[in-house]
Amino acid sequence: MPVSKGRRKPGRPRPAAAPTPKAEKTSPKWYVVLMFSLMAIGVVVIILNYIGIFPGGTDNNYLYMGLAGIATGFLMTLWYR
Repeated sequence: MPVSKGRRKPGRPRPAAAPTPKAEKTSPKWYVVLMFSLMAIGVVVIILNYIGIFPGGTDNNYLYMGLAGIATGFLMTLWYR
């Protein structure tokens, strides 16, 4: 019985040239300093609020300002490169 030649698969086209690597984007130094300082200032404001150093006693507005500073610092980590 004769043997069949089989079916040849078409070859894949080869790329003409290798892709050029893209330059990596990095965050500036001030961004990192601002990110960590916002988190640190937020923690300090919360601690000073509970100690009662701020005028008005332990007001919730100072607590919210401290939490907003910490949250802003953590949100900045999303765009850090």
